[in-house]
Amino acid sequence: MIYDITAPQQRKLNGEIRLPASKSISNRALIMHALSHSDHPIANIAHCDDTDVMVKALSSSDSAIDIGAAGTSMRFLTAYLANTPGDWTITGSERMKQRPISILVEALKNLGAQIDYTEKEGFPPLRIKGQPLQGGSIHLDGSVSSQYISALLMVAPTMANGLTLTLDGKIISRPYIRMTLSMMEEFGIKAEWEENVIRISHQNYAPIAYEVESDWSASSYWYQICALSEIGSEIRLPGLRNDSQQGDSAIAKMFEHFGVTTTYTPSGVTITHTQENQGKLQLDLVNQPDLAQTFVVTCCLLDVPFEITGLETLKIKETDRIVALKNECAKLGYHLQETDASLSWVGGEKASNQESPIATYKDHRMAMAFAPAAMRFPELKIDDPLVVSKSYPLYWENLKSVGFSIKEGTV
Repeated sequence: MIYDITAPQQRKLNGEIRLPASKSISNRALIMHALSHSDHPIANIAHCDDTDVMVKALSSSDSAIDIGAAGTSMRFLTAYLANTPGDWTITGSERMKQRPISILVEALKNLGAQIDYTEKEGFPPLRIKGQPLQGGSIHLDGSVSSQYISALLMVAPTMANGLTLTLDGKIISRPYIRMTLSMMEEFGIKAEWEENVIRISHQNYAPIAYEVESDWSASSYWYQICALSEIGSEIRLPGLRNDSQQGDSAIAKMFEHFGVTTTYTPSGVTITHTQENQGKLQLDLVNQPDLAQTFVVTCCLLDVPFEITGLETLKIKETDRIVALKNECAKLGYHLQETDASLSWVGGEKASNQESPIATYKDHRMAMAFAPAAMRFPELKIDDPLVVSKSYPLYWENLKSVGFSIKEGTV
C-alpha cells in the first residue's frame, strides 16, 4: 500500500492531538506487573503492535511465542522467560532473526540461564528452559542497547543472589536505564547506581495500580510539524508530563533550536512556533536515539546544516536507520554524510530531483518522520504506511485532524 500525502492548505496550524501511551513505559510496566503477580490493572496501557504482543505473551499459556518485529518484547521476554519455570521458544519476524541478541543471552547464561539458539548462532529464535536464576556479578559493555540492560535489571530482584551489574566504557541511553530503575522503585524495588555499577539485592515486587503516561517519542512528529508550519502555529498535546521518566522528553528543550516553545499545562503541553530557527545544529543523541529520524528530516526540510552524533545503536533498530535515512533523504535531494556513529549535512544547495515513494523499511519511525515532508514536497508518497501500527496506530488519522490529506495511491 502507498499513501499520497498532501499538506494542509492552512499553514498556520491549530489543533489538539491525543498521543498514544508510552510503549517504553507500557512494556516495562507489563513485566513488573507480571513479576509482582499483581491483580491491579495497568491504566492507559499502549495499544500498538509492540505492546499487544507483550500482553499476549504474558497472558497466554502457549509455550511458543512469536513477537513479530517487536525488539523490546524480544529482549524483555528473553530475560523474563529465562527466569520463569517452563520450556519456552521465542521467535519473531525475518528482520528480528537478523537482530543480535547474544550479549543478553550470554549475560543470562552467566547468571544461571539455560538458552539455546535454534537457527543462527547469536540471533533469535531461542529455546529457553526457564528456571529461577541464581544471579551474581557480571560486566556489560555500556554502549550496548539499554534494552539489554533493562531486561536484566527487571528480573534482578527475583534472582537468589540479586545482581551486581558493571557497565564498562561509555554508557549510552542513560535515561532509559533511569526510567527502568525509577519504575522498579514505584513497584517497591530498591537499587543502587554508583558511577558505572548497579546493585540490586533479592527483593519482592509490590503489586500496585499503575497508570502509563503519554508518549514523548510520538510527540516528536508534532514538534516537527509545528516547526515546519507558519510562526504562530499551536498544537496541544494532552497527557505529557513535565516530570516525565521518558528520556525523549528532552525534545521540548531541543526543539527550541527550531523556534518551537513548550508550555506545560495541567492537562499536558502546548507547543507553539514562535520564531525562526537558529542555524546549524550540533546534537548528541546518545541518550535519545529514537529521535534521530525526526531531527535529520526536520533539519533537511528547514535547510538547517547539522551534525548529529551518538547514533551507535541505529544500525540494529527495526532497520539500519543510518542507511535508511541516507537512502530516503537522497530521494528528496539531500545527500547525507556518515562518519562513525554520526550523520551530517552541509546545507545549502540540494539536488533538484525528487523520487517517490519514500520507503519505510518496516520501520514505524521512517514513516512518521518523513510524512511531514509533504509540507515541502507536494507530491509525497509513503510506501507501507501501516507500519506505524508498531507504536502509533492513529498517526494518519491524527494528521488528517489538522488538515493533511491522505489517500491511497500508486507508484
